[in-house]
Amino acid sequence: MQNTRYAPSGMVCSVDHLASAAGVAALDRGGSAADAAIAANAVLAVVAPHMCGLGGDLFALVHDGTVTALNASGRAGSGADPARLRAQGHRRMPHQHDVRSVPVPGCVDGWLALHARYGRLPLADLLGPAARLARDGFPVSPLMIPGARAAAQRPGGGDFARALTAGDRMSRPGVARALEAIGAGGRDAFYLGEFGEGLMELGGGEYAESDLAKPNADWAEPLRVRAFGHDVWSVPPNSQGYLLLMSLAILDGLDLPADPRHPGWAHLLSEAARVSGHDRPAVLHEGAENVLSPGEIARRRTLVAPTARLRLRAPAGAGDTTYLCAVDGDGLGVSLIQSNASGFGSMLFEPRTGINLHNRGIGFSLEAGHPAEYGPGRRPPHTLAPALITRPGGELRTVVGTMGGDAQPQILLQIITRLLRHGQSPGQAVSAPRWKLSTGNGFDTWDTPDGQGLELEEGASWADGLAALGHQVAPLPYGSAFGHAHLIDVRPDGMLAGAADPRAVIGAAIGR
Repeated sequence: MQNTRYAPSGMVCSVDHLASAAGVAALDRGGSAADAAIAANAVLAVVAPHMCGLGGDLFALVHDGTVTALNASGRAGSGADPARLRAQGHRRMPHQHDVRSVPVPGCVDGWLALHARYGRLPLADLLGPAARLARDGFPVSPLMIPGARAAAQRPGGGDFARALTAGDRMSRPGVARALEAIGAGGRDAFYLGEFGEGLMELGGGEYAESDLAKPNADWAEPLRVRAFGHDVWSVPPNSQGYLLLMSLAILDGLDLPADPRHPGWAHLLSEAARVSGHDRPAVLHEGAENVLSPGEIARRRTLVAPTARLRLRAPAGAGDTTYLCAVDGDGLGVSLIQSNASGFGSMLFEPRTGINLHNRGIGFSLEAGHPAEYGPGRRPPHTLAPALITRPGGELRTVVGTMGGDAQPQILLQIITRLLRHGQSPGQAVSAPRWKLSTGNGFDTWDTPDGQGLELEEGASWADGLAALGHQVAPLPYGSAFGHAHLIDVRPDGMLAGAADPRAVIGAAIGR
């Protein structure tokens, strides 16, 4: 399954061919890569609500000669009260069906920030294809069907009663109205319009109007490490992107087998991921700093043994998402990730438009005094971790990312290592079998770092060797729980080489 696609002057990769096509259409009309990313993400907000949408959050990296990071993750409402949750017996944030795990969604603010800085086409034109699909109908994705029945039974989820089999036509008229309102009236038409009014009603005191009036998108300084002769970038906390960068920096100083099929390859990568992330619940919060100290990276590297699995005895000093990427003919590159957290998010629907709301608030802590404690105006720790790679001279090399909850850094660690260290093509790197640290719901990997096994995707060659090194291994079918990753690689001659993950079934890398 080596599905590399090539194009001379622009490319978009996403989990759904309708979204990729909308992005390329924006490029054809003279739009930038940012325009293409917005158009593609808007379509995904309509056709892939089990992964993302207007009720979710967004992070992005942009290369325009330099690299910038966009944090469009929402903040808890003014009514956030951790003491009340603790008094009700909660030891961690409610996972679903509770509005307190729904920070104000940041997706639309992210679109507006990208458009204001990098857009060339009118916003209404970019959102138009998505609005038409929502209004006139679109074919149901096979990826949506498993969760659609439960969504249809929730208040406000009636649109999903039509999602019975792949290819069925369904429409989302409330989402169409929201998209058209944004195109015509900008931010206030969404956050202070029909959607915002419904969110206030649903919140029952969780939000104040001032929470919705405050934009959620901030431009930030990205994080960077040097690995395999390149600079690899991700977004700073409250994102867990530092875990990918620390893992790569640790791995860059280890004696890695030349063949990725060797069990020692998977062992060293998985151990680098474990020593990077096992203290994440204590370390990751919105204000975290110095998370990539060279001395700490070197110290953690010494913990990795090539002959045995490490016993992590003490701290070192916790879904559903979609990723897309776009590169235009001028070399602008966008690495964008957008998410609900769990499938269909909180399983709560804003009552006026039917937009499903994320549950990114599950990243908050309920430990009193914890730096990531749930509270008014705070951003929760996030699993979203887009990546971007530049050559030593600063030229764009790759935009890459994946869905996968806690496993996002682990998946990207494998793909980037295959791409940079082993010279694999995008199609080879994206389609190759993967490992990941075992977890319960996709967001609790680091609750018991020593209790993790390694889940191995069908076709992996590492099982016996990893067991001999002390790992508990479990086989899983190909594509069942190993993310949907996409990437675009800019070759030295300027040709674009991209791949959409075959696990996405209907994903597409489309060029022009």
